[in-house]
Amino acid sequence: MFLDKLNWRYATKKMDPSKAVPEDKVAQIVEAIRMAPTSSGVQPFELFVIRNADTRAAIRAVAWDQAQITDGSHLLVFAAWDNYTEERIDAVLNQLIEERGDLPLLRDYYTNLKGMLLPRQAEVNAAHAAHQAYIALGFALAAAAELGVDSTPMEGFDPDQVDEILGLKEKGLRAKVILPLGYRQEDADWLLPMPKMRKSTEALVTEIN
Repeated sequence: MFLDKLNWRYATKKMDPSKAVPEDKVAQIVEAIRMAPTSSGVQPFELFVIRNADTRAAIRAVAWDQAQITDGSHLLVFAAWDNYTEERIDAVLNQLIEERGDLPLLRDYYTNLKGMLLPRQAEVNAAHAAHQAYIALGFALAAAAELGVDSTPMEGFDPDQVDEILGLKEKGLRAKVILPLGYRQEDADWLLPMPKMRKSTEALVTEIN
């Protein structure tokens, strides 16, 4: 059951460096990210799937020395657009026209979208793009749990340094959140034996009928 999988997952603190996530499972997690919804279908981020040990070690050095980055077998970096541009939105529109046909409704919608987004400050748009990346992060966490893969979402890193390591700024991208993938080392993870702590439904949810 899906909820059982969500109860099974936790932010793994100690991953087993001897166990690698099979590539078919990584591909399924990546596909879940690709399929995640985003505002106006723009998908204003890129995903970096890092297997290279040296690159992961360099990122660990600027991420509070969190061992999961190198003990896991894969590191996902969600890099959001630094701004919305006419070229970026037109690329989305052109793909839609190619796949759905040249409909006036599509052109009107994305013309209006550009009119809303392009005049805004870059930092406002960058924050909006980052929010979309976080939607995809949620899909990645759920997909990993469904596949029995451990993961640890992390904001604890120096984004400027990660941008430098991956050459993101020249691509108009900013690292926003990273996600190591691997398998828990059950005899060495201090968090694993502890019960999952969440707010009660009553504390979290207000029903408006």
